[in-house]
Amino acid sequence: MFAAGGDNQLAEFNAYQEGLASAQDGKYDQALELFQQHLQSQPDDGQAWNDAGTILFNAGHANEAISCLERARELTGQSGQVYLNLSEAYIKAGKPSKAAELFDKMADLQMLDSDLVNRFAETLARSGDARGAMEIMRKGNIFLSGERQTAAEPENNMGRPFRVAFFCGDDGPAFLQDIYKFAHEHFEVKIFAGQSEEHQKVQELMEWSDISWFEWCGDFAIVGSHLPKVCKVIVRLHRYEAYVDWAERVNWENVDTLITIGNHHVDKVLKRQVPGIASRTNMAPIPNGVDLEKFKFIERPRGKNIAFAANLRMVKNPMFLLQCMKKLNEIDKGYRVFIAGNTMQLEVENYLKHMTVALGLECVVSWAGWQENIDEWFADKHYIVSTSVIESQGMGILEGMARGLKPVVHNFPGAEQTFTDRYLFNTAEEFCEQILSPEYQPQQYRRYVEEKYPLTKQMKSIEEIFVALGAKTSVLAS
Repeated sequence: MFAAGGDNQLAEFNAYQEGLASAQDGKYDQALELFQQHLQSQPDDGQAWNDAGTILFNAGHANEAISCLERARELTGQSGQVYLNLSEAYIKAGKPSKAAELFDKMADLQMLDSDLVNRFAETLARSGDARGAMEIMRKGNIFLSGERQTAAEPENNMGRPFRVAFFCGDDGPAFLQDIYKFAHEHFEVKIFAGQSEEHQKVQELMEWSDISWFEWCGDFAIVGSHLPKVCKVIVRLHRYEAYVDWAERVNWENVDTLITIGNHHVDKVLKRQVPGIASRTNMAPIPNGVDLEKFKFIERPRGKNIAFAANLRMVKNPMFLLQCMKKLNEIDKGYRVFIAGNTMQLEVENYLKHMTVALGLECVVSWAGWQENIDEWFADKHYIVSTSVIESQGMGILEGMARGLKPVVHNFPGAEQTFTDRYLFNTAEEFCEQILSPEYQPQQYRRYVEEKYPLTKQMKSIEEIFVALGAKTSVLAS
């Protein structure tokens, strides 16, 4: 606790003694007047400066307390009590970075405990300094566990940055880019470039890391969860992994946090596949966020260009898209749909090309292929449509909305959770109603993404996960 202390060498100064007595009685204003008298005659009394700072702190004047305590530090040098009091004042005043500067010295003076380390880190985290919080927790862990190396040793673990390892597997890092960028800015980061069968290399990188992040709940997550536990483990599950047996094969007792992207329907399937999973690991739903700097808003009038941004495979249900466009074309022949995406299933592409001709939509459907710059491709479009039978979230739709495109979304399970009912359709007739409706408000579509799915919101949630795992790593003395 933050507490004042007397000094027998100063007993001769009545003002000082009376000041201490007044402070103990809670008469802070009177105590400060007496300390001021004493310090006018004894300006180099470090103990008195410390006690004056203590009284100011207890009176709720943290910033004024800091001035007194900084002076006490100058005069006393190695007083652990002064460093402890000053760190508390910095924390109270909302200056966690200043408190963090005292950390190593307080470790040298044996003034740290698990409670203080945690409060250091929590204050840094609340201020937005995730990296600083993680460093404090890691250093505190080393100090409290008695593993701190001496200054004479060539390697000092107290000084190394926090380490995060990423494992992606065959599904690739496409959805990891923003998270990797965030982690790279704050921590030391490595991405595993090998195969999941290389168990020894997976183990070595996990041993190097403080946190191992397994993107996709696939082969790497299975392997990593069954290796000896040497670090904190995060698994991020997107959607399709919940519908296969991979999640059943993960050793969830070795996973500290499971991040899910999908809506509640995906979570329901996951819990059916892995009974009791919520009691075996910490589950954290964190939707993906849209980089609003990348997807710039463009105010646009109603038009007739419809975007469909998805790879051609069964789950995206592009077959239904053709039925919708056939119905719309019968009402208004001016509308066009532009399909951007790779062919993932040849039979789907064959069917689409065949039915485009069979339905007489050759002049209605345009095949744009994969787009390296989807943001630019959206520029002359007016609607973003999805006919998927299931989505975890529908990032392509949200990105189109960020540009100002009106979303027209088939009512897949959980769609109302992401998009609300007003953007959904069930039938081809309802699709036409959505497209032909005079309601067209690009700013509203942009604002929807800004409020619900900004990248900053996602990164904040992930930062909190990192900090929480760092805190758990450090609480050895609690």
